[in-house]
Amino acid sequence: MKREWIALIAGLAVIVPMHAQHKPIAREIVDRIQKNVGVPWTTPTVDTFKAGNPDEPITGIAVTMMATLDVLERAAAAGSNFVITHEPTFYNHLDSTSQLEKQNDAVLAAKQKFIRDHHLVIWRFHDHWHMHKPDGILLGMTHALGWEKFQNPENQHLFTVPETTLNDLAENVKHKLDVRALRAVGDPHLKLTKVGFLPGAAGSARQIQMLEGDDVEVLLIGETPEWETVEYVADAATEHKRKGLIIIGHVKSEQAGMEECTRWLKTFIHDVPVQFIATPEPFWLPQ
Repeated sequence: MKREWIALIAGLAVIVPMHAQHKPIAREIVDRIQKNVGVPWTTPTVDTFKAGNPDEPITGIAVTMMATLDVLERAAAAGSNFVITHEPTFYNHLDSTSQLEKQNDAVLAAKQKFIRDHHLVIWRFHDHWHMHKPDGILLGMTHALGWEKFQNPENQHLFTVPETTLNDLAENVKHKLDVRALRAVGDPHLKLTKVGFLPGAAGSARQIQMLEGDDVEVLLIGETPEWETVEYVADAATEHKRKGLIIIGHVKSEQAGMEECTRWLKTFIHDVPVQFIATPEPFWLPQ
C-alpha cells in the first residue's frame, strides 16, 4: 500500500498520497532531459546551470528562447521557478559575469537580484537540443513556416519552394514568424525556388559556404556581422549572381524551436507544469 499522510482541511481529516507532496528539484529535471534527448551527453557544453540552486524544488518550468529580465518576470509571475533557456542569460556565450561584476554593473546586479529574490533556477539547453535528431530548433522553425513538404530529406537546411521573388519570400517569412524588423539583401525581384535556412548565428564561414552552392539562391539566417555575409551577398548581387539574404533576427529565427522543445518536454514531464514564454523581439522600427 502507498505511504499516506493525514492533513486537516476545514476540520476534516483528509488522506493525501505521499507522492503528492514531492516536487522534483531542478537537477532531477535536467537528468530526465539528458535521458530523453536521444544523443550522448557530451562535455564541454554550454548546457549547464547558469543561476540559482540546482537543488531548488521546482513549482513550474518556463521554456524560452532567451532568459531576458522580461521573461524572468513573467515566469515568476506565472509560478514557474525553473527557466530553461536556449541562449545565454548574462550577455556572452559562456555566461561569464566576472568582468561585469568587477565593474559593479547595475544592469547585471539588478537581474541577479531578481533571480535571487524569486528563487529562480536558470539552465541552458542549446547544444544538445541542436544535436537532437532532428535538430529541435530547425524542426520547430520548419513547422512555424509551414515548410515541411518543401524540406530536402537529405539535408534539413535546404528547401525547394514554389517559385517566388526575394521580396515576396521576405514578406511571407515576416508574416509567418511575426517579425517586426526583418531585413533583406539582394535584388527584390530575384525569382527563386532554392532556399537555405541557418537559424541563429551559425557564423559567416558556414553561411557563405551554403551560399556558394548551386542549391541555395536565398539564405535565411538569424544574424551575422554586416562586413561578412551581408557584404558577400551585396557583392554577389552587384555581380548579377542569383543570391539573396534574409536576416530574420536571432530571437525570431529560433523561437519556434523552443516552442517545439516545450511540446517535447511535456511528453515526459508530468509532475510540474511546463509552459512556453516567448522572448520579445528586441528591435522596432521608427514610425
